[in-house]
Amino acid sequence: MSSSSTPSESIKQSGSDDNGSHKEAMQAVQKEMRDKVKAANDKRGVLIYLFGNGKGKSSSAFGTLMRSVGHGQQTAVVQFIKGNWKTGEEVYFNQETLIKHDAMKSGFTWDTQDKNADKLMAQETWAQAEKHLSDPALNLVVIDELTYMFDYDYLSLTECLKAIQSRPAHQSVIITGRSRIEPIVEIADTVSEVVEHKHAFNEGVKAQPGIEF
Repeated sequence: MSSSSTPSESIKQSGSDDNGSHKEAMQAVQKEMRDKVKAANDKRGVLIYLFGNGKGKSSSAFGTLMRSVGHGQQTAVVQFIKGNWKTGEEVYFNQETLIKHDAMKSGFTWDTQDKNADKLMAQETWAQAEKHLSDPALNLVVIDELTYMFDYDYLSLTECLKAIQSRPAHQSVIITGRSRIEPIVEIADTVSEVVEHKHAFNEGVKAQPGIEF
């Protein structure tokens, strides 16, 4: 198996009707994975960047947050684009003592249509994010829908990245947003693009609690 092969590729190559070949392929996968685990000695927080036009970026970030909380870790969530209605995640955040939650108070920027007010709100919200990024008690900070703030020129990308890179060494950060911001891609440890193929809303299906909010 080549170093670029995935376990699923190895299964296909082995042939589903040949148990001997399958076992040999799985042994190769097992060795490769054990070698990778053995070689991974750098223990530190990571920067994860989730972007793209598809649904699931925030959901993925919040899923990782729940995983951290499950381990008893202190966490924080800062949301930059948020509607004025109460979301399921907000209810959950406010019930959980291991999560600090801050949200930009102005709601959706396309509803407010007031750049000066939105920019002020964004800067106030980022001030909360900076506090979390300098707090050694926090294991994970989720900064949700941050890229809109750079698209609209509400925040300085340089200053934000400086704060993120200056965080405590053990602290992990997840950034979500629609746009691909190259300087974030360059410094991030893990980058995933979520691509939309279909979305129910575009077919006239109403947004519903528990799915969209």
